[in-house]
Amino acid sequence: MNAVVRFSQFIGRTFAVWVLVFAVLGYFMPATFKQLAPWIVTLLSIVMFGMGLTLTASDFREVLTRPKDVAIGVVAQFVIMPLLAFALTLIIPMSSEVAAGVILVGCCPGGTSSNVMTYFSKGDTALSVTVTSVTTLLAPVVTPLLVLAFASKYLPVDALAMFKSIVQVVLLPLALGLIVRKLLPTMVKTAEPLMPLVSVTGIVLIVSAVVAANQPKIAESGLLILGVVVLHNALGYLIGYFAARATGMTLAKRKAIAIEVGMQNSGLGAALAAAHFSPLAAVPSAIFSVWHNISGALLASWFRRSV
Repeated sequence: MNAVVRFSQFIGRTFAVWVLVFAVLGYFMPATFKQLAPWIVTLLSIVMFGMGLTLTASDFREVLTRPKDVAIGVVAQFVIMPLLAFALTLIIPMSSEVAAGVILVGCCPGGTSSNVMTYFSKGDTALSVTVTSVTTLLAPVVTPLLVLAFASKYLPVDALAMFKSIVQVVLLPLALGLIVRKLLPTMVKTAEPLMPLVSVTGIVLIVSAVVAANQPKIAESGLLILGVVVLHNALGYLIGYFAARATGMTLAKRKAIAIEVGMQNSGLGAALAAAHFSPLAAVPSAIFSVWHNISGALLASWFRRSV
């Protein structure tokens, strides 16, 4: 069992590498990995169930003890990235499907990878976890409304259908995880060290499926999408950091907000895009998933030296 736990921890620490590896495998072995496409929603539900298993009451306690910090993080998450995404689609020529995908990933809540990167950066990990948790709970309402506001210029948006999808693939699995943790605390505590393995497996399979399903289109316009994703992600970090500084936050809090804003729940973006737009619209989320884990690790390493 100890060997399995160590392996799970190793996989969690090297998350970015595995996402990149499976994205490459999906690109060069599309026939193999596109068979996973029908399972994207199921895989994301498993990831969210795993997140629910790891959440505790203390993850939400920060809302009561320092509501201002949490509110700044939540507002920054749901304002900066959607506005940046929309601005990029206006400035950089791209197809309607890609534009909708860029906006969708910008409207998603924070990803759990941000919590790990904040910890590595010596940032305020408790704040990061709380902001991720709160934005995830708000996502069923906020994300569809933001997508409707910004992406309907490019493709028809059914906000109600998107709301139902997020409830099904995010809120219900998350709630189920919380219930299981409450009812079977000993069992969950024993299994908790294995959660990184489950989460990483789910995300890398989602990424590989999206890449495989869109291999010809990625070959045609992948560099453009990568450029947009890199710019979106970098500006998210930068503006998130300075927004936190403008509100008087300490360095540890600024690190947390910068990383929280720049890193998205791109797995959710890929699942929603594939279900409500088109496979091509899921590509920005898949590429974001690869890139933000690389950039997040680099930023965390640089932040770590800025004690």
